[in-house]
Amino acid sequence: MTNPSLSGAGATQVAPVRPAKTPIRRRSKRLKAWFPYLLVAPAVLYLLMITLYPGIYALIQSFYAVKFGPWRWVGLENYATLLYDYQFWGALWNTLVIGSISLSLQCLIALALAYFAYRDKWVQGWRIIFLVPMLFMPSAVAFMFKLIFLDARVFSDILIRLGLIDGNLAIQSSIWMSRSLLILADVWQWTPFLFIIFVAALQGQDEEIEEAARLDGATWPKIFWNISLPLMRPVIAVALVLRGIDITTMFANVFIITKGGPAFGTETISFFIYRTGFKFFNFGYASAASVIMLAITIIVAQVIVKRAFVSARS
Repeated sequence: MTNPSLSGAGATQVAPVRPAKTPIRRRSKRLKAWFPYLLVAPAVLYLLMITLYPGIYALIQSFYAVKFGPWRWVGLENYATLLYDYQFWGALWNTLVIGSISLSLQCLIALALAYFAYRDKWVQGWRIIFLVPMLFMPSAVAFMFKLIFLDARVFSDILIRLGLIDGNLAIQSSIWMSRSLLILADVWQWTPFLFIIFVAALQGQDEEIEEAARLDGATWPKIFWNISLPLMRPVIAVALVLRGIDITTMFANVFIITKGGPAFGTETISFFIYRTGFKFFNFGYASAASVIMLAITIIVAQVIVKRAFVSARS
């Protein structure tokens, strides 16, 4: 029922009481500016601890003679000795030969696979199979290739049964056969890495360019060679630099398969640093070798990437 005292023309209506609004707390401009950096700070600190600190430590250590006793200052003596160390230059040469051949084969195979996987519907459905080798641990791949080609001699036995050879292949006594085995293992495992990058680069290109070329009568091979491939130059350069840096640190394959032999013919720079530091315990000398290799890697990577991006703009 309606209260009669409140009814009528002269009645005063009471407005409902609304709850007070909670004041909105706004972030300061300074906090907004620093907030993204605060989010990535833990990851940056972690990367600095595992990369920057060991690098600075190795640089300082390279100016000392470091074995088991106290550090002794030698200045640039370690670097001067490396200039006349034929084993160091041999390790650099082996790294260059094995790395350049392996990287070239990986690039060609990955481009060919990307060419078919991007256009061929049947290959597109099975392209996940191409990624399987990359899922194995490097040490597991090294043991597998050692078992097939050296210990169990499965490959030699197959060739003997086919009548192609009379006896087991003497891989461990041949420098080039040992290098070829390292190259084969590296190509088998890491070609999928470049394949993923190249397929992503092809899928990220503007489809209108392909359509325009197709309307002009160009076939897909001509479109790939004259349009897609030039547009992929920066991506190819960055991918090759990433793989090249990884190849310079090739250690598991050398350590497990060849041990740097025969006659230091497969000893890479990373294995040379390991042997110098952890077999002969000359840590200062090993640090100097690692610093030189780091400087060479940075210079070569900078030149390749810079030229690739300049040529892409022109």
